[in-house]
Parts: sequence; structure tokens; C-alpha cells
Amino acid sequence: MIRKLASGEYRLYSRKKNPKTGKRRNLGTFKSRKAAEQHEREVQYFKRH
Repeated sequence: MIRKLASGEYRLYSRKKNPKTGKRRNLGTFKSRKAAEQHEREVQYFKRH
């Protein structure tokens, strides 16, 4: 899940909420949406290999 921050950067969050805190894990902040989408694909690949 990618959200645009007030600073104009994009932050990648986990898809599921942490049951203890009720928030999503921050998986990195990127200058462009394209970079965030690329990293999201890398994360999904890593989870399955």
C-alpha cells in the first residue's frame, strides 16, 4: 500500500495492520511512486522465495 506524504515523497506500508498497534508497518520511503511500486514488487517476491 503506497501513500503520498505531505513532503511529496511516497511511503510503502504493509498490507495488513499490526493487531497489537492497529497500524501498518512502514516498508520504506521513496522519492517517486515508481520506485515505491518497484520495491513493493521486490517485497512480494521476497515473501515467496
